[in-house]
Amino acid sequence: MIPKGLIVSCQAYEGDPLFGARIMAAMAAAAEEGGAVGIRANSPEDIAAIRAVTTLPIIGLYKLYTPGSEVYITPTRQSAAAIARVGSDVLAIDATPRPRHDDTTLAQLITYIHEALGKPVMADVSCVEDAVLAEALGADVLSTTLAGYTQHGRPKLAGPDLEFLAEVVRRVRLPVVAEGRYHEPHQAAQAIQRGAHAVIVGSAITRPEDITRRFAAALRLS
Repeated sequence: MIPKGLIVSCQAYEGDPLFGARIMAAMAAAAEEGGAVGIRANSPEDIAAIRAVTTLPIIGLYKLYTPGSEVYITPTRQSAAAIARVGSDVLAIDATPRPRHDDTTLAQLITYIHEALGKPVMADVSCVEDAVLAEALGADVLSTTLAGYTQHGRPKLAGPDLEFLAEVVRRVRLPVVAEGRYHEPHQAAQAIQRGAHAVIVGSAITRPEDITRRFAAALRLS
């Protein structure tokens, strides 16, 4: 379903210098050339464009922001269906217990993706309790994506939460993918050493403005 190794998250937002499906497809092609074993991508438009240029597995998600709910990663059946039909191999969803704006439960969404769409589910979690719940509800793979980004979950660290990763690996039987603030290659290697099945890296590879800021800040401090 998901090979072991590096998965590159190719995402940009309206207003970003690299925003646009054509550019994200080029980024995915470059990631494949560099040795990525998979791509994580957001929105039907970007996923369709990426699917046209690579045969690598695509972890698809659809970020939708709605009033009254903090859940935005593939929050509804409709958002899941939209990314399933354009070439996603795995659907990533927010797997926290927070309410969704249409009152769909996490269990209902996982069941719908399995039964109606025929796709495996990557559960993005923020704490060990989220991970245990997602496994119990039938998720196929876990990702530490949301650690540091929810009120009920782990605190946000400057770098990756390797302690959290190791704890999740100990507590569940599912493959665990490491994601979140992996800025350096040695950090990704540390994640594999702690039991991660794969590592997702986004900004450190695909957001040159962020990379430039880190270099510029280092020079100012020298």
